[in-house]
Amino acid sequence: MADDSTTIELSRSELREVAGYAVACARPALAIFERERNDDPRPRAAIDGAQAFADGGERTKALRDSAWAAQRAAQESRDAGLAAANDAARAALAAAGAAFLHPLAKATQVKHILGAAAHAARAAELSAGDDPAVGADHIAQSRILANPVVVDVLRRYPVAPRGGGRVGELIRQLHASLR
Repeated sequence: MADDSTTIELSRSELREVAGYAVACARPALAIFERERNDDPRPRAAIDGAQAFADGGERTKALRDSAWAAQRAAQESRDAGLAAANDAARAALAAAGAAFLHPLAKATQVKHILGAAAHAARAAELSAGDDPAVGADHIAQSRILANPVVVDVLRRYPVAPRGGGRVGELIRQLHASLR
């Protein structure tokens, strides 16, 4: 296992695989967000931008801006008392952020790989009346979606960090199942 002072080799192709994985995990949460805030296109734009990168596009300012816009959509959802929509928008934010995974051997970078899956799982839980079984099902599906490249990249990083509430717990569960 790498320590915090080392860097990790990451190819552009591997970054694209990680982003594609994050998109696949986050996309189901769009329905949750759009059910609550159907007039807000920002999370969908973030996911679409991440998909474009995964499909061969460049990491652009527009992609980074779409991630920030999804974060604002999450904050506005939270402020409106829409917890499931908040986590769904955070899943979109994490999908766009996956394209910017840093090659630093820090546990916090695991969130760039698995954050979209964990936030989508939490959104699903909340949408189902805070049912942890629904989140567990989403995590199981996210595990299936992780191809060998994503698993190999994930294994280069330290164990997922402590904390982060229920989303952090979901990240650690998924991380443990993939290592």
